[in-house]
Amino acid sequence: MGKARIKLIGRNPVELDSVCTQIVEIAKATGVELRGPVPLPTKRLKISTRRTPCGDGSDTYEHWEMRIRKRIIDVAGDERTLRQIMRVKVPDTVHIEISLE
Repeated sequence: MGKARIKLIGRNPVELDSVCTQIVEIAKATGVELRGPVPLPTKRLKISTRRTPCGDGSDTYEHWEMRIRKRIIDVAGDERTLRQIMRVKVPDTVHIEISLE
């Protein structure tokens, strides 16, 4: 019986939460110990750019922001449970890291 820490990273919170619920359902169905999903603080990447490419005109800026959300799930399960978790359909926008302890 080992422990696995699953770290999910993505921009869309709906897709991120849907992957989390699939993992939680697998853990409940197999009856293993589960901790999470724990939401980590949202990282906000901000960029401000001038609207005009040349220096003419008034100083007007455009502001762009990208939010990166993270979730951590700890699963204490056997090899069969982890194989089922690895078969979960993950969208292209969600990055998943699984580390075994």
